[in-house]
Amino acid sequence: MDRPMSSGSPAPRLRTVEVDGGPMTVGEWGPEDGTPVLAVHGITASLAGWSLLAAALPEVRLVAPDLRGRGRSNVLPGPYGLDRHAADLEQLLDGLGLDRVVVVGHSMGAFVGVRLVGLAPDRVAALVLVDGGIALPPMPAPAPGARPEDVLGPAAQRLTMTFADRSAYHDFWRAHPAFSGAWGPGVEAYVDHDLEGEEPHLTPSTRVEALATDIQQLAGGPRHDAGLAALRERGTPVTFLRAPRGLMDEPDGLYPPDAAADLVAQVPQLRATEVDDVNHYTVLLGERGAEAVAAETRALLDR
Repeated sequence: MDRPMSSGSPAPRLRTVEVDGGPMTVGEWGPEDGTPVLAVHGITASLAGWSLLAAALPEVRLVAPDLRGRGRSNVLPGPYGLDRHAADLEQLLDGLGLDRVVVVGHSMGAFVGVRLVGLAPDRVAALVLVDGGIALPPMPAPAPGARPEDVLGPAAQRLTMTFADRSAYHDFWRAHPAFSGAWGPGVEAYVDHDLEGEEPHLTPSTRVEALATDIQQLAGGPRHDAGLAALRERGTPVTFLRAPRGLMDEPDGLYPPDAAADLVAQVPQLRATEVDDVNHYTVLLGERGAEAVAAETRALLDR
Protein backbone atom coordinates (compact mmCIF):
# COMPACT_ATOMS: atom_id res chain seq x y z
CA MET A 1 0.00 0.00 0.00
CA ASP A 2 1.30 3.45 -0.89
CA ARG A 3 1.86 6.13 1.73
CA PRO A 4 -1.25 8.07 2.72
CA MET A 5 -2.06 10.63 0.05
CA SER A 6 -2.18 13.28 2.76
CA SER A 7 -2.72 13.52 6.48
CA GLY A 8 -6.13 12.23 7.44
CA SER A 9 -7.08 10.70 4.08
CA PRO A 10 -6.96 6.96 3.38
CA ALA A 11 -4.36 5.58 1.01
CA PRO A 12 -5.56 3.59 -1.99
CA ARG A 13 -4.22 0.26 -3.08
CA LEU A 14 -2.64 1.01 -6.46
CA ARG A 15 -2.60 -1.53 -9.26
CA THR A 16 -2.69 -1.62 -13.03
CA VAL A 17 -5.19 -3.18 -15.42
CA GLU A 18 -4.51 -3.74 -19.11
CA VAL A 19 -6.60 -1.71 -21.54
CA ASP A 20 -6.03 -0.95 -25.21
CA GLY A 21 -2.56 0.52 -25.52
CA GLY A 22 -1.10 -0.49 -22.16
CA PRO A 23 -1.63 -0.44 -18.38
CA MET A 24 -4.20 1.78 -16.69
CA THR A 25 -3.48 2.75 -13.08
CA VAL A 26 -6.33 2.13 -10.66
CA GLY A 27 -6.76 3.01 -7.01
CA GLU A 28 -8.94 0.96 -4.68
CA TRP A 29 -10.18 1.73 -1.20
CA GLY A 30 -12.20 -0.33 1.25
CA PRO A 31 -12.69 -4.07 1.68
CA GLU A 32 -11.98 -6.20 -1.37
CA ASP A 33 -15.25 -8.05 -0.79
CA GLY A 34 -17.24 -4.83 -0.40
CA THR A 35 -19.93 -3.73 -2.84
CA PRO A 36 -18.06 -2.21 -5.80
CA VAL A 37 -18.49 1.43 -6.76
CA LEU A 38 -16.70 2.77 -9.85
CA ALA A 39 -15.59 6.41 -9.48
CA VAL A 40 -14.73 8.44 -12.60
CA HIS A 41 -12.84 11.73 -12.20
CA GLY A 42 -13.03 15.04 -14.04
CA ILE A 43 -11.20 16.43 -17.03
CA THR A 44 -7.91 17.50 -15.37
CA ALA A 45 -8.25 15.42 -12.20
CA SER A 46 -7.11 11.93 -11.19
CA LEU A 47 -8.01 9.01 -8.97
CA ALA A 48 -6.72 11.02 -5.99
CA GLY A 49 -9.84 13.17 -6.09
CA TRP A 50 -11.85 10.36 -4.49
CA SER A 51 -10.01 10.03 -1.17
CA LEU A 52 -12.65 11.89 0.86
CA LEU A 53 -15.48 9.89 -0.68
CA ALA A 54 -13.59 6.71 0.18
CA ALA A 55 -13.34 7.88 3.79
CA ALA A 56 -17.08 8.59 3.83
CA LEU A 57 -17.91 5.16 2.36
CA PRO A 58 -15.56 2.82 4.25
CA GLU A 59 -17.82 -0.18 3.72
CA VAL A 60 -17.67 -0.16 -0.09
CA ARG A 61 -14.94 -1.17 -2.51
CA LEU A 62 -14.29 2.12 -4.26
CA VAL A 63 -12.51 1.63 -7.58
CA ALA A 64 -11.11 4.76 -9.26
CA PRO A 65 -8.90 4.80 -12.35
CA ASP A 66 -6.58 7.46 -13.63
CA LEU A 67 -8.24 7.98 -17.00
CA ARG A 68 -6.29 7.82 -20.25
CA GLY A 69 -4.02 10.85 -20.51
CA ARG A 70 -4.17 11.64 -16.77
CA GLY A 71 -2.27 10.78 -13.61
CA ARG A 72 -0.29 7.55 -13.79
CA SER A 73 -2.24 6.56 -16.92
CA ASN A 74 -0.92 9.48 -18.94
CA VAL A 75 1.40 7.12 -20.85
CA LEU A 76 -1.62 5.52 -22.53
CA PRO A 77 -1.73 6.72 -26.13
CA GLY A 78 -4.47 8.56 -27.94
CA PRO A 79 -6.86 8.90 -29.51
CA TYR A 80 -8.75 10.30 -26.56
CA GLY A 81 -12.42 11.17 -26.18
CA LEU A 82 -15.38 10.15 -24.04
CA ASP A 83 -16.13 6.97 -25.98
CA ARG A 84 -12.51 5.88 -25.53
CA HIS A 85 -12.79 6.47 -21.79
CA ALA A 86 -16.03 4.46 -21.64
CA ALA A 87 -14.40 1.58 -23.53
CA ASP A 88 -11.45 1.72 -21.10
CA LEU A 89 -13.88 1.46 -18.18
CA GLU A 90 -15.56 -1.59 -19.67
CA GLN A 91 -12.14 -3.22 -20.03
CA LEU A 92 -11.31 -2.19 -16.48
CA LEU A 93 -14.44 -3.91 -15.17
CA ASP A 94 -13.55 -7.02 -17.15
CA GLY A 95 -10.00 -6.98 -15.82
CA LEU A 96 -11.19 -6.70 -12.22
CA GLY A 97 -13.91 -9.30 -12.66
CA LEU A 98 -16.68 -6.82 -11.83
CA ASP A 99 -19.95 -7.55 -13.55
CA ARG A 100 -22.22 -4.69 -12.40
CA VAL A 101 -21.40 -1.56 -10.43
CA VAL A 102 -22.79 1.73 -9.22
CA VAL A 103 -20.94 4.47 -11.12
CA VAL A 104 -20.16 7.88 -9.61
CA GLY A 105 -18.82 10.47 -12.05
CA HIS A 106 -17.66 14.02 -11.31
CA SER A 107 -17.69 16.69 -14.03
CA MET A 108 -16.37 15.05 -17.21
CA GLY A 109 -16.50 11.72 -15.39
CA ALA A 110 -20.29 12.06 -15.25
CA PHE A 111 -20.36 12.32 -19.05
CA VAL A 112 -18.17 9.23 -19.28
CA GLY A 113 -20.61 7.43 -16.99
CA VAL A 114 -23.46 8.23 -19.37
CA ARG A 115 -21.38 6.96 -22.31
CA LEU A 116 -20.65 3.75 -20.39
CA VAL A 117 -24.38 3.16 -19.99
CA GLY A 118 -24.81 3.56 -23.73
CA LEU A 119 -21.91 1.20 -24.42
CA ALA A 120 -22.59 -1.47 -21.79
CA PRO A 121 -25.93 -0.83 -20.05
CA ASP A 122 -25.90 -4.14 -18.17
CA ARG A 123 -22.73 -3.10 -16.32
CA VAL A 124 -24.23 0.00 -14.63
CA ALA A 125 -26.59 -0.65 -11.72
CA ALA A 126 -27.06 3.05 -10.90
CA LEU A 127 -25.44 6.36 -11.81
CA VAL A 128 -24.51 9.39 -9.71
CA LEU A 129 -23.80 12.54 -11.74
CA VAL A 130 -21.78 15.03 -9.66
CA ASP A 131 -22.03 18.48 -11.25
CA GLY A 132 -21.68 16.96 -14.70
CA GLY A 133 -23.38 14.75 -17.28
CA ILE A 134 -25.77 17.43 -18.56
CA ALA A 135 -24.76 18.85 -21.94
CA LEU A 136 -22.79 22.11 -21.84
CA PRO A 137 -22.56 24.79 -24.54
CA PRO A 138 -20.00 23.78 -27.21
CA MET A 139 -16.51 25.23 -27.00
CA PRO A 140 -15.63 27.72 -29.78
CA ALA A 141 -13.33 26.47 -32.50
CA PRO A 142 -9.70 27.50 -31.89
CA ALA A 143 -8.31 30.37 -33.94
CA PRO A 144 -5.36 29.66 -36.22
CA GLY A 145 -2.16 29.60 -34.17
CA ALA A 146 -4.00 29.57 -30.83
CA ARG A 147 -2.21 28.04 -27.86
CA PRO A 148 -4.04 25.48 -25.69
CA GLU A 149 -4.32 27.99 -22.85
CA ASP A 150 -5.91 30.53 -25.22
CA VAL A 151 -8.74 28.12 -25.87
CA LEU A 152 -8.99 26.22 -22.60
CA GLY A 153 -7.99 28.85 -20.08
CA PRO A 154 -6.22 28.36 -16.72
CA ALA A 155 -6.62 24.56 -16.69
CA ALA A 156 -4.45 24.21 -19.78
CA GLN A 157 -2.12 27.00 -18.64
CA ARG A 158 -1.33 25.06 -15.47
CA LEU A 159 -0.52 21.98 -17.55
CA THR A 160 2.27 23.83 -19.36
CA MET A 161 3.95 25.04 -16.15
CA THR A 162 6.91 23.60 -14.23
CA PHE A 163 7.18 23.63 -10.44
CA ALA A 164 10.37 23.48 -8.40
CA ASP A 165 8.87 21.37 -5.60
CA ARG A 166 5.59 20.20 -4.13
CA SER A 167 5.32 23.24 -1.89
CA ALA A 168 5.31 25.49 -4.96
CA TYR A 169 2.47 23.47 -6.44
CA HIS A 170 0.59 23.62 -3.14
CA ASP A 171 0.97 27.39 -3.20
CA PHE A 172 -0.39 27.53 -6.75
CA TRP A 173 -3.54 25.67 -5.70
CA ARG A 174 -3.94 27.50 -2.39
CA ALA A 175 -4.30 30.71 -4.43
CA HIS A 176 -7.11 29.20 -6.52
CA PRO A 177 -10.41 30.89 -5.58
CA ALA A 178 -12.21 27.55 -5.45
CA PHE A 179 -10.05 26.45 -2.52
CA SER A 180 -9.93 29.69 -0.53
CA GLY A 181 -10.60 28.56 3.01
CA ALA A 182 -11.22 25.00 1.83
CA TRP A 183 -7.71 23.55 1.76
CA GLY A 184 -7.70 20.13 3.35
CA PRO A 185 -6.77 16.47 2.92
CA GLY A 186 -8.90 15.97 -0.17
CA VAL A 187 -7.28 18.86 -2.02
CA GLU A 188 -3.78 17.98 -0.91
CA ALA A 189 -4.24 14.36 -2.00
CA TYR A 190 -5.21 15.51 -5.47
CA VAL A 191 -2.37 18.03 -5.72
CA ASP A 192 0.35 15.58 -4.65
CA HIS A 193 -0.81 12.80 -6.99
CA ASP A 194 -1.03 15.19 -9.92
CA LEU A 195 2.69 15.90 -10.19
CA GLU A 196 5.24 13.87 -12.11
CA GLY A 197 8.97 14.18 -12.70
CA GLU A 198 11.75 15.15 -10.29
CA GLU A 199 12.50 18.39 -8.48
CA PRO A 200 13.07 21.08 -9.68
CA HIS A 201 11.17 20.04 -12.82
CA LEU A 202 7.79 18.82 -11.60
CA THR A 203 4.89 19.06 -14.03
CA PRO A 204 1.14 18.31 -13.85
CA SER A 205 0.39 14.90 -15.30
CA THR A 206 -2.63 15.62 -17.55
CA ARG A 207 -1.84 15.63 -21.27
CA VAL A 208 -2.98 18.86 -22.93
CA GLU A 209 -4.01 16.98 -26.06
CA ALA A 210 -6.29 14.73 -24.01
CA LEU A 211 -7.90 17.77 -22.41
CA ALA A 212 -8.34 19.48 -25.78
CA THR A 213 -10.10 16.46 -27.27
CA ASP A 214 -12.33 15.67 -24.32
CA ILE A 215 -13.54 19.18 -23.60
CA GLN A 216 -15.08 19.47 -27.06
CA GLN A 217 -17.31 16.47 -26.32
CA LEU A 218 -19.09 17.90 -23.27
CA ALA A 219 -21.79 19.47 -25.42
CA GLY A 220 -23.76 16.25 -25.74
CA GLY A 221 -24.50 14.76 -29.14
CA PRO A 222 -25.84 11.45 -30.47
CA ARG A 223 -23.62 9.22 -28.33
CA HIS A 224 -24.56 11.11 -25.18
CA ASP A 225 -28.23 10.89 -26.15
CA ALA A 226 -27.84 7.14 -26.66
CA GLY A 227 -26.64 6.79 -23.08
CA LEU A 228 -29.59 8.81 -21.79
CA ALA A 229 -31.95 6.65 -23.86
CA ALA A 230 -30.44 3.49 -22.35
CA LEU A 231 -30.93 4.93 -18.86
CA ARG A 232 -34.57 5.68 -19.63
CA GLU A 233 -35.35 2.36 -21.27
CA ARG A 234 -33.84 0.32 -18.46
CA GLY A 235 -35.07 2.50 -15.63
CA THR A 236 -31.52 2.73 -14.25
CA PRO A 237 -31.59 4.87 -11.09
CA VAL A 238 -29.87 8.23 -11.62
CA THR A 239 -29.07 11.06 -9.21
CA PHE A 240 -27.76 14.48 -10.29
CA LEU A 241 -26.01 16.62 -7.66
CA ARG A 242 -25.59 20.29 -8.49
CA ALA A 243 -22.94 22.58 -7.01
CA PRO A 244 -24.40 26.09 -6.60
CA ARG A 245 -21.04 27.83 -7.20
CA GLY A 246 -18.72 27.56 -10.20
CA LEU A 247 -15.18 26.55 -11.08
CA MET A 248 -13.70 29.76 -9.68
CA ASP A 249 -16.14 29.83 -6.73
CA GLU A 250 -18.24 32.39 -8.59
CA PRO A 251 -21.89 32.62 -7.44
CA ASP A 252 -23.23 31.16 -10.70
CA GLY A 253 -22.60 27.44 -10.84
CA LEU A 254 -21.56 25.40 -13.84
CA TYR A 255 -25.27 24.58 -14.18
CA PRO A 256 -28.27 26.84 -13.45
CA PRO A 257 -30.69 25.69 -10.73
CA ASP A 258 -33.16 24.31 -13.28
CA ALA A 259 -30.54 22.50 -15.36
CA ALA A 260 -31.94 19.04 -14.63
CA ALA A 261 -35.49 19.88 -15.76
CA ASP A 262 -34.93 18.96 -19.39
CA LEU A 263 -32.96 15.89 -18.39
CA VAL A 264 -35.82 14.67 -16.21
CA ALA A 265 -38.03 14.87 -19.30
CA GLN A 266 -35.61 12.45 -21.01
CA VAL A 267 -34.88 10.30 -17.95
CA PRO A 268 -38.00 10.38 -15.72
CA GLN A 269 -36.42 8.36 -12.92
CA LEU A 270 -33.68 10.97 -12.41
CA ARG A 271 -33.55 12.60 -9.00
CA ALA A 272 -31.92 16.04 -8.82
CA THR A 273 -30.60 17.69 -5.66
CA GLU A 274 -28.35 20.60 -4.72
CA VAL A 275 -25.41 20.40 -2.31
CA ASP A 276 -25.32 23.45 -0.08
CA ASP A 277 -22.32 25.78 0.08
CA VAL A 278 -19.96 24.05 -2.38
CA ASN A 279 -18.39 24.88 -5.72
CA HIS A 280 -17.57 22.67 -8.69
CA TYR A 281 -14.41 21.39 -6.98
CA THR A 282 -15.40 21.25 -3.32
CA VAL A 283 -18.52 19.26 -4.12
CA LEU A 284 -16.02 16.39 -4.15
CA LEU A 285 -12.79 17.73 -2.62
CA GLY A 286 -14.39 19.25 0.47
CA GLU A 287 -15.80 17.34 3.42
CA ARG A 288 -19.32 18.78 3.06
CA GLY A 289 -19.46 17.82 -0.61
CA ALA A 290 -17.94 14.38 -0.14
CA GLU A 291 -20.44 13.56 2.61
CA ALA A 292 -23.33 14.59 0.34
CA VAL A 293 -22.03 12.47 -2.55
CA ALA A 294 -21.56 9.57 -0.14
CA ALA A 295 -25.13 9.88 1.15
CA GLU A 296 -26.59 9.81 -2.36
CA THR A 297 -24.37 6.90 -3.37
CA ARG A 298 -25.32 4.94 -0.29
CA ALA A 299 -29.00 5.56 -0.96
CA LEU A 300 -28.63 4.02 -4.43
CA LEU A 301 -26.67 1.09 -3.02
CA ASP A 302 -29.42 0.47 -0.48
CA ARG A 303 -31.94 0.24 -3.31
